[in-house]
Parts: sequence; structure tokens; C-alpha cells
Amino acid sequence: MPFSSLPPSPAPHPYAIPMRIVELAEYAASGPLEPMPNRSQLLVVWGGKGALHLYEHPHKVARGFALLGRSASQAVAIGLGTSLQGLYIEFVHYPPSAADNRNSDPEFETVQRCSADCMRLAAELYAAWQEQPDEGEPYRVQLLFSRLLSELRRELSSTRVASANWLSRAVQFIEANYTEDLTREQLAERANVSPEHFSRAFRKHTGRTFIDYLTMLRIRSAQSRILVDNTALNALARQVGFKEGLYLSRKFKDVVGMSPTAFRRKPKRIATLNLNHTGILMALGQTPELGVYTSWLEKNKSRTSGHSGVSLNPNGHTPTSLYDAVAEARPDMIIHYNTAAENRSLLPLAPVIELPFRTMNWREQLLMIANMVDKRREAEQWLARYDELVDRINRALDERLGQRGTAIVWELAGDKAFACSGSYGRGAHILYGDLGFRPPEPALFSHGYVETSVEELYSYPSDHIFITGTPSCPKSRPFLRRLSQAPQWSRLEAVRSNQLYWLYEADLFCGYDPLSTQAQLNILARQLLPDHKFT
Repeated sequence: MPFSSLPPSPAPHPYAIPMRIVELAEYAASGPLEPMPNRSQLLVVWGGKGALHLYEHPHKVARGFALLGRSASQAVAIGLGTSLQGLYIEFVHYPPSAADNRNSDPEFETVQRCSADCMRLAAELYAAWQEQPDEGEPYRVQLLFSRLLSELRRELSSTRVASANWLSRAVQFIEANYTEDLTREQLAERANVSPEHFSRAFRKHTGRTFIDYLTMLRIRSAQSRILVDNTALNALARQVGFKEGLYLSRKFKDVVGMSPTAFRRKPKRIATLNLNHTGILMALGQTPELGVYTSWLEKNKSRTSGHSGVSLNPNGHTPTSLYDAVAEARPDMIIHYNTAAENRSLLPLAPVIELPFRTMNWREQLLMIANMVDKRREAEQWLARYDELVDRINRALDERLGQRGTAIVWELAGDKAFACSGSYGRGAHILYGDLGFRPPEPALFSHGYVETSVEELYSYPSDHIFITGTPSCPKSRPFLRRLSQAPQWSRLEAVRSNQLYWLYEADLFCGYDPLSTQAQLNILARQLLPDHKFT
């Protein structure tokens, strides 16, 4: 077989060989010797109490403490007269670990309470090290050391999970309290680690130093407040955690590249990460640099401005690729819902304006975004035209229906059907909010929406029934056929009175923005008032 056809060699197995093993009392008496090049350190305490000095700071340790230091680590110092009992080991690791050359990794990893097996193996190892090699078992020291190192690394893996947990808690605390006077020492004390270890671990976890991360949060908050309010500089500084406006202005320029005043005035490059906020900008005559679109919005994109923008499919991205896609748009602001999990990870790119869709309807979101992009007048004019259309439709409905009665909009997806309150759009916000219809039952949408099977839609009788999702959802057709054959369905008043309406534009009815809402209103009006024309 030619060499070119041979399978690739597997990665080399790691080996670890102890080169020096001494008791802790002996190590303390000799003074901290600088580790020899390319030698790692391991320390296990099986008795007593005392203090170790890492990075020249004391750390109280006791029985069960273990430490593993990579080959580039500093010396571990133990005070004279210590009562600590245990082992200090220097060993050679082959092949040299790539992690030993990464400055971002901690020099030391520690276990506060290692297992009894770990301490027993350490004691056996020291006893074997003191004895002459047994001809029948010449590799006993290496065997015991390998078992000890494997056990310790298994326990370190659990400690790393705990470390990630305290780091996550530290980041959450900073994000919740960034307006307070926070220090690295305070956060390290909360996490029960040294300030130096906190700094190293925090930078590895976030990619930023503690001060840089804190400053970034404060500046992003200042940018968001500038976009939605007109607060004086000194007051703004105090609101985000700085003592006075001049310092805020200096830090603002460091992070953003311009003064707060210049940022307030400049035309903004915007990324919208959901289709409804994209539709709001389009209604204001502005296309985002990066936006999420329904196919219906895509068709209408060319009408808003000559700028096309980039379309984003939020479901086709990993967190990393989404970050890269938003970064490529170079936004000055990002608009998204406040429930989106990715908002925090995008803060290094730009301020994220979080809008609460469950408590803020589409009109309020339109006005808020209009204020940010200096288009309040356009938004008010748009709402005035929309309300005029609603008024005309309501007058016609008064003549035809009088009292509106109940209505429901079902969205089909396979064998499931979903209906929602006006807070979720889907045309329900128009029926219940603008046209005066009522849900079939007062408590039907106590959780915001209701889900049922397509074949059981007859369990929710209503004066007017609207169904969307067909024929764009062909998987629903067999279930609809079975529904249509059910006698309970044919007995419904809405079915017998021809007040069952099919809304084929399923993609359009996903929108909860001004443009989609107006188009939905026209379609609903044509269904309810077939003799009238509304455009």
C-alpha cells in the first residue's frame, strides 16, 4: 500500500511522568523554587490547615484541597511552620499541551474538596516514590501517578462547570447592577475567588476585562437612552453609572467613536431582527441595513426607498453566524423584542433596543421607533390615514351587521390549529381592537393563545370564523377534510350562515406591523363586506 493511501495517524496519547515529589513540609522549608521549564505542578493536601500563596495572595486551604498548575505557571509558596500535610509534585507532560501556551487560560486550577480516592492515591504515590523500585512492579510510581492525575482531572471537570456557573452569575450581577459603583474586588469576593483569578476567568469567559465589560454596558445603556429620550448629559451620566457628564462623554467617544451629541444627530444604520420591526421601518419609508422579512414584505420592499438592505433568516443561523451577520451590517442600533435570548450577546456591536411586544401594541412600537429615527410626524400621518380607513369600514359594518358578535382567526399548521389574542397579531388585533368583534369566550386567551387539533375546531363556535394557512399548508388538508365531514362542524352557525372565511395569504397574516396590518384590514373588510371596495 503506498504511503499516500495510509490512513492518517491518530492523535498521540498524552503521557505524564513525575520528576519531583516532596512532602508539603519539606517544600515549605526549602522555599518556593521556580518550576523548571516545561514542568507542570500538582499539589494535594490530605491533612492540616494553612495558607498557600498564589500570585502573591494568600489562600486558605485544608484537607481535600488539590491544585494543578500548567507548565507556564508561577511558583506556589507555602509559609514556614505550616501544618499542611500532603504532596507537591513536578511532572513532565508529553506531548506539551496546547493549552499550556494560551495566556487566556488560568495558570492554576483548584479543587476545594477532592475525593478520598484522590488523597489515598497521593499517599500511596509518595510511599512508592520513597521506596526502591520493585523488580516485579517497576512502573508502580508511574501507574499510581497516572491514576491520581486521571482522578484529579475528572474532579477538575466538575469544578470547571461550577466555575462557569459562578462566572455566569457574576456577569448577570454586573448586567443587573452596572449603574452601581462596582469593583473587581467586590465581584471576586461574591464569587469566593481571588481578584486575579476573577480577572483571568472573566476575560476568558467574556473576551473583555471586567472594566471594559462594565464600561461597554454603561455606554450601550447611554446610547439606548439617547435614542428614546433627551436627557441632559450630567443626568444621563448618573443614570448609567458615571459620576459626571464629562467622563461619560470621554468614555462614550472611546467606545462609539463620536460624542453623545454627534451620535444623537447622525443618521442611524439599523438592524431589525424580527419581521414586525422591519415592517415598521418600511412604513416610515426607511429600509434597515439588515432586516427580517416575510415574502410579502420582500415584495413591498422596493416601494419604501431605493436602498434594498440585506435580508436575514433568523432561523438559519447559529449564535456565532448571527453575530457575524449583524456585525457585517455595521449597525448603530439593533431593534428586537425584549424576550430574545441573543440580545445580550449582540451588545458588543451596538445598543439593542428591546421592545416588549406583549405589553406594547404595534401602534406604540411604531411611534417609539419613529421617535428614534426622527420620523414622528410620518408615523402620526400614517396612523391618521389608517384610522380613517378603519372608520369607513366600521360605518359599513354598522349598516350590514349592527352588533359585531364574536370572531376567531385560526392559523393551521399540519394537524394543529392556533388562535391568539390581539396581542399576537394574526389579524386578531384588527378584529378585536379596530372592528369591535369579541373572542368566542372571555377567558379563551387567558394565556395569549389557544391550541387545538384541526379536527376539533368545531369545539370553538363563533359568529365569524376565519381560517388561514391553506393552501400554503398542504399537510393540513386531510385533517380539514375530516373536519368538514364532522356533523358538529356543519351544524355551526358560522358554517350554515356562510360566515366562514378562508384567508389564503398566510404569510401576510404573520405580520404585526403597520404595512401588514393595513393589508390584513383590507382583506378582512373584503370578506366581511363583499359588496364594498376598500383599498
